[in-house]
Amino acid sequence: MYLEAKETARLYKLLSDKLGNETTEAMFKYIDNKTERSVEATIKTLATKEDLAKVKHDLSKDISASVKWMFIFWVSQLAVMLSIVFLILKK
Repeated sequence: MYLEAKETARLYKLLSDKLGNETTEAMFKYIDNKTERSVEATIKTLATKEDLAKVKHDLSKDISASVKWMFIFWVSQLAVMLSIVFLILKK
């Protein structure tokens, strides 16, 4: 952090010597505002723990429903296969 402040002060001095204090100040304010807006926009797109918990809960409900329907399908397939086998063995 200290090194960053030192570099910023050096950059400010170099720019103010070339461009003037007023222009350099305006440029630094513009960069600060732009960076702050960018960070705020990035933070808005991040998922929170609550978002992740909700997604996990929804997925678990979907998975349990899928397993239930797969089980029903397997049982009905087994019943059909056994019926066919019994019909073939009866003849």
